[in-house]
Amino acid sequence: MVDAHIRMGVIVGIGELFLLAVGLSMDAFSVSVCKGLGMRRIDWRTACLLALAFGGFQAGMPVIGWALGSQLLWLIEPIDHWIAFILLAFIGGNMIREAIWGDEEEQEEESGVSAREVLLLAVATSIDALTVGIAFASLSVNIWLSVALIGIVTFTLSLVGVFVGNQFGMRYQKPSQIAGGIILILIGAKVLLEHLGILVL
Repeated sequence: MVDAHIRMGVIVGIGELFLLAVGLSMDAFSVSVCKGLGMRRIDWRTACLLALAFGGFQAGMPVIGWALGSQLLWLIEPIDHWIAFILLAFIGGNMIREAIWGDEEEQEEESGVSAREVLLLAVATSIDALTVGIAFASLSVNIWLSVALIGIVTFTLSLVGVFVGNQFGMRYQKPSQIAGGIILILIGAKVLLEHLGILVL
C-alpha cells in the first residue's frame, strides 16, 4: 500500500497521478489474482463484480478523505493497518479452510465470491486511498480527474488479476486456493508490519 505522507510528494501531472493509481491498485491486483486462483473456471460476472467493487472503493475513498480533509486523519491513521490486516487474514483463513475441509461440489458451486466478501475485500484494499484523499485536500490536485484515473486503473488491473490467477490455478484448484489464502494473509501481515515500522521496503 501507498503511504500518502511519505510517498505522495507534490502531484501535478497525469503521469504522477497514473503512477499513484498503479501503486494504490497493487493490493487489489494481488487479491484479484488470489480469487482467480480459487476459480475452477473463470467467471467473468464475478471478475467484473470484483473489479467494479475494487475500482469503486479505490475511487470513492479519496473523495471521502478529500472532503473531510485532515479532520479524519487522527482517527483513521492509528488503526487503518489493523483493519486491513484483520479483514485480509479473515478472508484468507476462510479460503484455506474451504480448500482443506470443504466439499468438492460445494467448492465448485462457491467458486465465486459473496457480496459480503467482495465488500470486505474492497474495504481492506482501499483504506490507504482514504489517506491519499486526505493528502489531496492540501495539494493542488484535480480531485475528480484523480479519482477517475484511480478507479479505471484499479478496475483494469483487477480484471487482469482474476484472469492471471485463474490461468495459473485452474489445473490445481485446491492447492491454488490454499496458496491464495496464504497470500492474502501475507499481504495483510505486510501492511501491518510496514505501518508498525518493523518491515521497511
